[in-house]
Amino acid sequence: MNSDNPESNDPNEPMLLDHDADGIQELDNLLPRWWVWLFYISIAFSVAYFGYYHVLKAGDLQIAEYEKEMKVGDEIKMAAVGRFESSLDSLEPSKDEAALFRGQEIYTTSCAPCHRADGGGLVGPNLTDDFWMHGDSFADSLRVIWNGVPEKGMVMWKGVLKPEEIHSVASYIYTMRGSTPVNPKPPENLAPVAAGPSEFE
Repeated sequence: MNSDNPESNDPNEPMLLDHDADGIQELDNLLPRWWVWLFYISIAFSVAYFGYYHVLKAGDLQIAEYEKEMKVGDEIKMAAVGRFESSLDSLEPSKDEAALFRGQEIYTTSCAPCHRADGGGLVGPNLTDDFWMHGDSFADSLRVIWNGVPEKGMVMWKGVLKPEEIHSVASYIYTMRGSTPVNPKPPENLAPVAAGPSEFE
């Protein structure tokens, strides 16, 4: 039997449609049943999806879900900020090596351009001597980093660094007290602190 005959019923011969384009003929093969059912399910799902989200408006679209998740994230962030601010007076310098290493990384990137890598002071004040302009306690250091001192050019790192990063970098700076940088910047506050050297010395 001629395989080009569209009327052929021989299962061993290809089922050709009765048209061609530039000599190219199309096979009339049946789609697999699983593919057909998957196609039907996709149509049913799209109808249900459209009705649920766009007609009944029973569910949140992507933008609404994103805004809700961002709101929850902001609430979690503000709660963490509140806990950190309320605990400033009770926090102690960390002696954990990993925290101090992280603090050193942050200091090198964010603080050294103004205070020098050795803490000797450049645009910002010397961080190694006993002359502290805004208080000598560890809590004072945390507040200065957290809130900044705009009138002195010290930026506020609240909202830029996480609370634990603020604690780490303040702890690292605390270890620099009493060190001897080369050509340190002269004191800007002539009233030395009474607390004495750092416990890290």
